Amino acid sequence: MTPMIRNVVLPLAALIALALTPIFVIDSYTRHLFIIAFIYAIIASNWNLSLGQCGVFNFGHLTFFGVGVYTAAILAKTVGLNPLLAIAAAGATAPIVAFLMAAPVARLKGIYVVLVTFAFSQLVMQLVLSQSQITGGAEGMVRIPYLKIGDYSFIRDYKLGYYYLCLGLLVVSTIFLILIARSPFGKSLKAVRDAEDYAVSRGISVSRQRVLALALSAIFTGVAGGFYAIYLRVASPEVFGFGTLTLALSMLLIGGVGTTYGPIVAALAISFATESLAGIRGFEEARYIVIAVAMILVLRLAPEGILGLFRRLTG
Repeated sequence: MTPMIRNVVLPLAALIALALTPIFVIDSYTRHLFIIAFIYAIIASNWNLSLGQCGVFNFGHLTFFGVGVYTAAILAKTVGLNPLLAIAAAGATAPIVAFLMAAPVARLKGIYVVLVTFAFSQLVMQLVLSQSQITGGAEGMVRIPYLKIGDYSFIRDYKLGYYYLCLGLLVVSTIFLILIARSPFGKSLKAVRDAEDYAVSRGISVSRQRVLALALSAIFTGVAGGFYAIYLRVASPEVFGFGTLTLALSMLLIGGVGTTYGPIVAALAISFATESLAGIRGFEEARYIVIAVAMILVLRLAPEGILGLFRRLTG
């Protein structure tokens, strides 16, 4: 298979198929599954920017998502800002938090980066829990205003508006990541990941690139968090939980670290696979074990992920 078909034709065909899906899928629950899958696809693919492209073992990535969730929730419900503007604001707040996280880890390596970023995530969660007068504490925030443009409410038409808005966010996010990967900056990130000493010898600031990679990966992750809050109309501390973290990480690892499309494909596959297993008696909780086993098998047999395996099989 030629690179042209693999990198352009197949993604475009997939986008057309997703754009046409609501014509054939009219029940709101299936559309809901697609929307949740799109959200996770944004999270996982942007996580790949720092972990896959730059090699920063950032285990605080879901912090950016959680900050986006609460930013949109507070602005839309408490302040009364238009929900669409609240989503955009979430994409601006998350990079600020990313800079705060990046400051202590810019010069760290290995397990120390994992520990510090995870600790930062837990610190933010405790902050959310302690400021209950603003965030709702452990109970979270509910009945967040829904999206509405003019007389059109996004909760009508079996979630059709939310579906296309989230798909649009995923497309813009993916284009953003592709442009970064192909830019001189993206190439410098790979140099930092693969040969740090060589990168330094070429005048590349390793700490600066790591900080920028974390900040850029937070933009659309924060937007996804803002959309999540407005779409589900709830903000809960569970978004900082280990379960959400491991699910997003499994999508990244199974899809393929260092690839743009891999985490997106894995997010769609895993979202529908876990839901299908939930409908089988005895697999309501065991479905997560199945996902864990799948992740282990992929890492053992195809470390480059399912997309890398596909490329290897198709030449």
